Amino acid sequence: MQKTRTQAEWIARAQQVLPAGGFGNFDPGILIARGEGSRVWDEDGKEYVDYLIGSGPMLLGHGHPEVMEAVLEQLPLGMTFFANNSKGVELAEAIVDAVPCCEQVRFVASGGEADMYAIRLARAYTGHDKILKFEGGYHGMSAEAQMSLAPTKRVNFPQAVPDSAGIPQGVADQMLIAPYNDLDAVSALLAEHHDVAAIIVEPLQRIIPPAPGFLQGLRDLCDKHNVLLVFDEIVTGFRLAYGGAQEHYGVTPDICTLGKIIGGGFPLAALGSSAEIMQHFDKDRVGADKWLMQLGTLSGNPVAAAAGLKTMEVLAREGAYDHLREIGRTLQAMQSDALTEAGIAHQVCGDETLFDIYFTNHSCRDYRSAAHDDPGRNAHYNAVLRDKGVFKSPAKLYPSLAITQADLDLTQEVVNAAVAAIRSD
Repeated sequence: MQKTRTQAEWIARAQQVLPAGGFGNFDPGILIARGEGSRVWDEDGKEYVDYLIGSGPMLLGHGHPEVMEAVLEQLPLGMTFFANNSKGVELAEAIVDAVPCCEQVRFVASGGEADMYAIRLARAYTGHDKILKFEGGYHGMSAEAQMSLAPTKRVNFPQAVPDSAGIPQGVADQMLIAPYNDLDAVSALLAEHHDVAAIIVEPLQRIIPPAPGFLQGLRDLCDKHNVLLVFDEIVTGFRLAYGGAQEHYGVTPDICTLGKIIGGGFPLAALGSSAEIMQHFDKDRVGADKWLMQLGTLSGNPVAAAAGLKTMEVLAREGAYDHLREIGRTLQAMQSDALTEAGIAHQVCGDETLFDIYFTNHSCRDYRSAAHDDPGRNAHYNAVLRDKGVFKSPAKLYPSLAITQADLDLTQEVVNAAVAAIRSD
């Protein structure tokens, strides 16, 4: 076969063999050929400053030399074993040392798997079936998680709306949906429903921050009603702080899930909890009736574990998170200042380590309020950013430690151009 030379040719080939022409993750109209540090290049050789960073894992940037060295040391020793391996044990130890709620962890290959098992673990431990989640909260691709993630029609709470075909009604019957940042709604649901196993929540829901006291309020309600609190820290783990959202917000859940950063760019995720709760993965301790079966071909993969260990080592160094937040503040300010000067209504929503712009006058408190007054303006803004060399999701911007002053200077120029382009929208 003749070598494909252009992005357009790759897109045409993808359309023949991939549904909708893509992997289902991102815009199939762009193919990334390589990444180095803070930059990525598409198949036509166009260069971008990368604020997508693989949807979060590449917090150190692409091809970090220490991570590469750790991976290259492991590769000749073996790529996967299915059996236990020392790198996986070391990574488990590092996670337990760092994350407040974790006394033990169990590895899986993806964040969606981790969330699925966390829900199942909560049910096994409590003996209850119902799960409370928040409208707009993302917890992977399981049937439970695909309830009211991005509902196109508004229904009364706590009714669950499936976001995917192929999900039985029985799943929806076991889900309770509440608005994020509304403790009164959660309190009322727990008072009415006495068969709730867990509340699962992104501590930072997508990019919506928790209102003061919200996470502690959830903790208190869970304690009052004997319900487990599950923090989905696939995104926030080792991003908001070394100990994740638990450390940053000072609230400890019963179970947490981790992913993205702990694999250093390779497929790896985990769930963790107390030894008492995690014993449900040990058949000899809990018996067949209470045992939670879990296995995976690549769970605890040694290459991923080596990459994750080195990534965590770098993040643990003094000043890493201060520097990350400084980069984030700069990126927030450059956009907000330019939009304010242009008289364009907007809100910066999120944390310094993960955020985006909403083109609206109102505050963004939950799924229904976190919306653009004019979605077309957001699409135009992001299209100009990408056209001029800034690569990001249409709904998130991930700062990374690889970002340099030259990257920030270029981003400022591109932001100014994007703001000028949307001024007349």
